[in-house]
Amino acid sequence: MFKTQAEAQEFLQGFITALDETPDEQETVLCVPFTDLWIMSKSLHGSRIRLGSQNIHWEDSGAYTGEISGPMLLEIGVRYAIVGHSERREYFGETDETVNRRLKAAQRHGLTPILCVGESKQQRDAGETEAHICSQLQEGLVDVDPNNLVVAYEPIWAIGTGETCEPEDANRVIGLIRSKLKNPDVSIQYGGSVKPNNIDEIMAQPEIDGALVGGASLKPESFARIVNYQ
Repeated sequence: MFKTQAEAQEFLQGFITALDETPDEQETVLCVPFTDLWIMSKSLHGSRIRLGSQNIHWEDSGAYTGEISGPMLLEIGVRYAIVGHSERREYFGETDETVNRRLKAAQRHGLTPILCVGESKQQRDAGETEAHICSQLQEGLVDVDPNNLVVAYEPIWAIGTGETCEPEDANRVIGLIRSKLKNPDVSIQYGGSVKPNNIDEIMAQPEIDGALVGGASLKPESFARIVNYQ
């Protein structure tokens, strides 16, 4: 929940030019607050940057105050939707069942959902990481098209804490996730205190296809360094 429309436009001025040397096959998606989506859609028109939302509701319309639907997002050029982010699960009561419904709604409207999974510090310390993530995948991916999907592994204990999952450990967990998917070619990202000073090591891991970036995406220079990892 960052950036007014004016701040978002100012961010873009410093960010877009930093992608001039970014390889064409590398995809960059900005998942912005709902109030920024329209202005960002206009500003990004003709650019290589894709637009994503931070959530999507499972119904097309109805008495769901505070929610946003697939047709609303499609109308303004949104291509991706984050689903099941740990903050939605922790603070707003998101469950594997509602995550599943949102995933299917995104796909129904031709959007690509970014499914977030990950364990808490308590679950990690108890040795429950693998079982918890497998449960999230099993329940969240019921009747979901495996060919239109991105998965993000975000260890909750590493989000906004400054702690980062060791790249080798993140690689191991992402390898586990890949083994549980019907389509092993699904893009799987790592999220959790991704920064310019650790992105190179993270992206050097063979199982990690990308990064879901939080705080380090707020400044154009730091986010550009992450996009242009070495």
